[in-house]
Amino acid sequence: MTPATAREFAASARRTATEYSASAGNPRAAPFTPPSPPGRARHFPPYVSLAGAEANLRDEIEPDASVAGVAAAGALAWDRELNSVRVAGGSVARRQTFYTALYHSLMQPNLISDTDGRYRGMDQAVHRLVRGQRAQYSNFSGWDQYRAQVQLLALLKPTVAGDFAQSLYNFARQNGGVWDRWVHISGATHVMTGDPSAATPATFYAMGVRNFDYEGAFDSLVRLATVPHADGLSDAGCPGQCVGQRPNLAQYLSSHYAAQDVCHCWGGAAETLEDAVADSALAEWAKLLGRETEAKVFSERAAYWRNVFNPQATADAGYIQARRLDGSWVTPFNPAGDLGFAQGTSATYTWMVPQDVAGLAEAMGGREVAAGRLDGFFHKADGSWSVRGGDPLRYDPTNEPGIHAPWLCNALGQPWKTQATVRQILDTVYGTGPAGLPGNDDLGTMSAWYVFAALGLYPQTPGSASLLLGAPVFPTAVLDRPGRKDITISAPDADDTHLFVDAVRLDGRAYRKSWTGAGLTRSGGSLTFRLAEQPNTRWATDPAGLPK
Repeated sequence: MTPATAREFAASARRTATEYSASAGNPRAAPFTPPSPPGRARHFPPYVSLAGAEANLRDEIEPDASVAGVAAAGALAWDRELNSVRVAGGSVARRQTFYTALYHSLMQPNLISDTDGRYRGMDQAVHRLVRGQRAQYSNFSGWDQYRAQVQLLALLKPTVAGDFAQSLYNFARQNGGVWDRWVHISGATHVMTGDPSAATPATFYAMGVRNFDYEGAFDSLVRLATVPHADGLSDAGCPGQCVGQRPNLAQYLSSHYAAQDVCHCWGGAAETLEDAVADSALAEWAKLLGRETEAKVFSERAAYWRNVFNPQATADAGYIQARRLDGSWVTPFNPAGDLGFAQGTSATYTWMVPQDVAGLAEAMGGREVAAGRLDGFFHKADGSWSVRGGDPLRYDPTNEPGIHAPWLCNALGQPWKTQATVRQILDTVYGTGPAGLPGNDDLGTMSAWYVFAALGLYPQTPGSASLLLGAPVFPTAVLDRPGRKDITISAPDADDTHLFVDAVRLDGRAYRKSWTGAGLTRSGGSLTFRLAEQPNTRWATDPAGLPK
């Protein structure tokens, strides 16, 4: 992408943001001024002191700078950021949607440290950056971001990702060892459920990020996941802001699931699934660190999702279902209901086992049965698509628990269904203008989903560097990663009719798997796709080569 093209799409991204603001009930909104990219954020308000704010101003803006000059400098900075992914080909509307999504994805994390390295910590005292840290970041929508946005950040901005991981660890040390799941500026909000803080630095480390105290962060998160905290027995803030980061941990470790009647959480079934994903990420991190004892413990805990899967939930199918402390299932049960869940239904949460898709398929009766159920999750009874939300029994693109579901058919041996479903979502759920997002962007998460999907990639599971493969929508894309080798994606036939993968080459060699290992993510390389108008039902279907 040329600088002129970058400016064109940066401008379109800003226009889209203005339109979105107007559509949200403010038709007379002032022109949108974009925030600075990560690492270039303006320091306001003065979190530390007025003198600090004045120093920030002097450091960042020339005394004789004009408003137009400052705006131009901000636009140029965003041009550079958007050039981190250079795509070519495709329609103007598709490129506009892509760069708007990339822009949204990189709007956070947000810098809160002053130019002298001071910032206000979680304890509200003034702290300085630790050795090697460039900036203190905040605004962590953990429950949302750990599924896609943090992976994109690690892929494109690994140094920022490391500083962000260090920032979260700094906050935890200032907060009695508790990693809050939704940090806002320098305060804890406890918003949502589960333990996304564990999955986030684990994902960063898996993807090759090393510029943070990963040993200290790992030990801290292990303590949080193994030593009960008094907050875990409190109902303060429940259901949406329960103060316990690992609520009623002693009961969880005893029962191996979060009991709905005593969990002190938003929903016992959701809490169990979230914690199983977090523990899976800790297990993978432990393996990379050579911590065999922790790896074994957390690998076992990653399978606790099985304890809330009721194979007889309905007359004809098993579902994730909440349980009481005595082991009984919470009834009455309805797959369309949300009892035991957080902002989602059992029909959606039943698929939230990205760390063990094979195990989930086995519990459902086998890969063919699971794939058939996924068909029904994305289609109405008449076969028409149902991917825009509004049906509690089917896919909801507006919220996080199910956004990975379109990619599950890769692990079920039917990757062509992933390709068709992802393209349907790209073409009908996302776009330009006020309706260009399916809902709340959740600090870049929904936009990061689009960026990945348009590139023909998606994170396999939190705590991993593996990427699932789909069908790219652009003939060429280059991921320009500072300090690392580029990732180049080539799909010469990519257009509106070539929806399916016919063949793939990885670094020039024929590749017959629907996923890549950590090598591409950490070391870069090239992916070449041959696309087709009809599905290739033989590619990447060997059971021995399916994603784990």
